[in-house]
This record gives sequence, C-alpha cells and structure tokens, in this order.
Amino acid sequence: MRRYGSAVLLLLMGGAVLRISLFSELYLRYVQAALRPYLIVSGTLLILLGLAAAVRGMRHGSHEEEEVDEADEEEEGDEHGHSHSHSHAHGGPRIAWLLTLPALALLLFPPPALGSYSASREEAQRAAQGTGTFSALPAGNPLDISVAQYSSRAIYDTGHSLKGRTLRMTGFVTHGSNGTWYVTRLLVTCCAADATISKVEIRGDEADGAPQTDSWVTVTGTWIPKGKLGTDGAWPPVLDAAQVKQVKEPADPYDKR
Repeated sequence: MRRYGSAVLLLLMGGAVLRISLFSELYLRYVQAALRPYLIVSGTLLILLGLAAAVRGMRHGSHEEEEVDEADEEEEGDEHGHSHSHSHAHGGPRIAWLLTLPALALLLFPPPALGSYSASREEAQRAAQGTGTFSALPAGNPLDISVAQYSSRAIYDTGHSLKGRTLRMTGFVTHGSNGTWYVTRLLVTCCAADATISKVEIRGDEADGAPQTDSWVTVTGTWIPKGKLGTDGAWPPVLDAAQVKQVKEPADPYDKR
C-alpha cells in the first residue's frame, strides 16, 4: 500500500480543495471570492495528479510481480544450487502516511472562519491616512454599510457624512471591559492570513444585555461622534443602537472596504 501514499495524499488534498471551492462556499473563510477559479483549477490538477500516481503505482506493482516470478524461475533452474536474493524498495517510511491527516481533516472538518479570538489578538490596524472629505453616502433608510466603511468615515471624514443617517451593519460580537461590546468584522485583502479588524462600539438602550461572543448580529442605529478626527481618541467608533437583531453567519464572513 505504501506505493500509493502520494496518490492518496494528492487525491485527499484535491478533494478537500474542490469541496470548499466547487461544491460549497466554504472557501470564503480563507480567501477572497475572486480566487475561486484558481482553487477549482488547483483542486482539479491535484485530483488528476493523484489518479496518475495511482495508475503508476499499479503498473509498478505489476512490474515487480513479474520480476519476482522470473527470479523464482531462475532459482528453480539453477544447476549449481546458487541462491539469488532479490530486494525491492517499496515506497517511503510509514510515518509519511501522517501527511494524510491534515488533508483528511480539511476534507471532513473544515475549520470555521476567524472570529473573536483572532480579533482579540490582532492590534487595530487603521489605514495610514489623514482626515478629509469622503464622497456622499447613497440614499437609503436605513442604509446598509460595512463595519469597515463606518469605521473609516467615523474616524477620518471631516464632512461628517454619517451625521443624521440611520445606518445598519452586520458583524460578530466581541466584548471589551466594563460591559462594553462591539460589532466586529475582519477585513481580508487576499486571504485569512492578512486579516485586519474593524469594530464599532454599541451603545444605547438596545445595547443592554450584550449578545454572546462570536454570535452574529445586525445592528441599526445612528453615529455618535467620539474624539478628535484622525486620532486614536476617535477609535473605536460608536453607534447608538436602535435595534439589535441576531442573525446567521453570512456565507462570506469577511468585510469589504
């Protein structure tokens, strides 16, 4: 069986990649949607390489059996009684099979999206930009806005485009000290490895009784100015919540600018 180790590993990896990219949207936990075609191509190539490795292993096995049969015939026909020893290497060390465990785990139990643990360990990485006037927000009441967009406008927009608007955003819940809690979202540029956080502190009567950590909520409310624009005093921004509603985790858990 050891001759099929590489084939099994390639098939498992290819199957795992195709499972999360072709047959579901689980790939969005790890990379941006634009990378889906590359994942599908990669998974397909791994499957093809695995099948090729399996066929090669079967042919190699058949060839070894023929050699053994020939060796046995030679020994039987040896008039001088000389013994012939034949040894063949069969694959690599057995410990190499442990490499199949990560692939099998990804195939059967794909890990969840990054959540509160990652957010708590990630220092706030705010864009290195000065204050300025942002473009006007589109019409809508309430207006759906991402956590990252709200955070950027609340911290840097001298035009106060958030003022007087009813806004709605979705994210997962994280907790701070003294009973404070936040709607949080991780912003991904390419993949989960480069994720940075955006979060908005939730205040108001509807903020009492904070939801459970890592639960997903949609919060509707209005902007509360905080601190001097462009300084650490303005972060994290604050929202006066008029409604807090628990929702299911979206298919794409990461935020967009």
